[in-house]
Amino acid sequence: MIRTLAALVALPFLTASAQVTANRPFGTLREQAAVQQQWLTERLEVNLPAVMRAQGVDMWVLAMREYNEDPVFRGLVSPTTFAARRRTIYVFFDRGPAEGVERLALGGSSQGGLYQALRDNETASDGRPRELWGQAQWEFFARVVRERNPRTIAVNISHEHNFADGLSAGEWEQMRAALGPDLEARVVRNERLAIDYLALRVPAMLPTFKRMQELAHEIIGTAFSNAVITPGTTTTDDVVWWMRQRLVDLGLDTWFHTSVDVQRPGVDMRDSASPVIRRGDVLHCDFGITALGLNTDTQHMGYVLREGESAPPAGIQAALAASNRLQDLAMTEMRPRRTGNAALAATLEAMRAEGIDGTVYSHPVGDHGHAAGPLIGLWDRQDGVPGRGDVPLLPGTWFSIELQAATPVPEWDGQLLRSMQEEDAELTREGTMRWILRRQTAYHLVR
Repeated sequence: MIRTLAALVALPFLTASAQVTANRPFGTLREQAAVQQQWLTERLEVNLPAVMRAQGVDMWVLAMREYNEDPVFRGLVSPTTFAARRRTIYVFFDRGPAEGVERLALGGSSQGGLYQALRDNETASDGRPRELWGQAQWEFFARVVRERNPRTIAVNISHEHNFADGLSAGEWEQMRAALGPDLEARVVRNERLAIDYLALRVPAMLPTFKRMQELAHEIIGTAFSNAVITPGTTTTDDVVWWMRQRLVDLGLDTWFHTSVDVQRPGVDMRDSASPVIRRGDVLHCDFGITALGLNTDTQHMGYVLREGESAPPAGIQAALAASNRLQDLAMTEMRPRRTGNAALAATLEAMRAEGIDGTVYSHPVGDHGHAAGPLIGLWDRQDGVPGRGDVPLLPGTWFSIELQAATPVPEWDGQLLRSMQEEDAELTREGTMRWILRRQTAYHLVR
């Protein structure tokens, strides 16, 4: 069946006649690039100035070399740019609300006209301006900084935050030498610039991300069904590779290898390598989709019905209900300006008050699978995550609500069943949490 792209995924900036087939859910690469370029434009024109002004920084500098890019690079460039050009130095200078943030590229392209790409004063043999190179590039950079005379020069150096530590030692040593003592004294390490810029979404991204969620649910629903699984024959690896292949067939990618695992009564399955799926097994998968520079993260539960069963036993259903309740508690405590560690502590306190035995390890999602922003616990750090958990939650950001609840199952002689769930959600600009699509409230069933 052929549908218009707008009807299928509600993507802006496409003609009404644009159509896709079942194996091209987001249109052609060219159509996708046009959408991504519009997202980039809004991020640079709206989000970037807001982040710089919120942090009180009037100049932000990112320097990197080809194949050793800053983590922020992918959020600053067009979809047709795959790597830094030789050495690329981006300079962002805030000239105030009236003139906006000046965007300079000392090396590299204009990214479709979004940057002013500066070149050498000399020309190559064919008459074109040469690209900036070597020591002359650093001298040119220093002149650009002196002419603008910023109060502060922010760079990406951090001991705690991976997304804010993109300036390599070699680049920093050359940068400080070029700046000289006077300008170097104005350099500050502002971790929130990189973190907040990467974390903040633009509203136009949401329809695409919602469609990605739909695809994740559809693929998992098929994988955890008789269309893929024959009890007593199919292995967990068979399901994993079916899911991976399905992504490729749709022209999509993933940011991690899919996993499928089994829990069954009376057996510790944690060290089992690709077991055969049997009736009565509880299934779990961890699955992500990458498309248009965005990443999803989803974990669902399934159940393989025994002969004569039409639904999972009550104890197994109770396990899923417990993790659903923990989701409610976590989202209630995720509030604007509250840190990830504070949200974690409040969630765990509420969880214990309700008698749930669980673990919370939620994280931002977006440009990266484990994205920039506050961590709300790690599976092995339930007392908080120093540094990365101290970042506040911002409206207009996305999170993977990842957690598990362990519930004794009477039908399994009291054996604990871990219901591990993960769904992507949005902290809206109004400050409330909501699912981007929906959460799983019933097991996928294999009959």
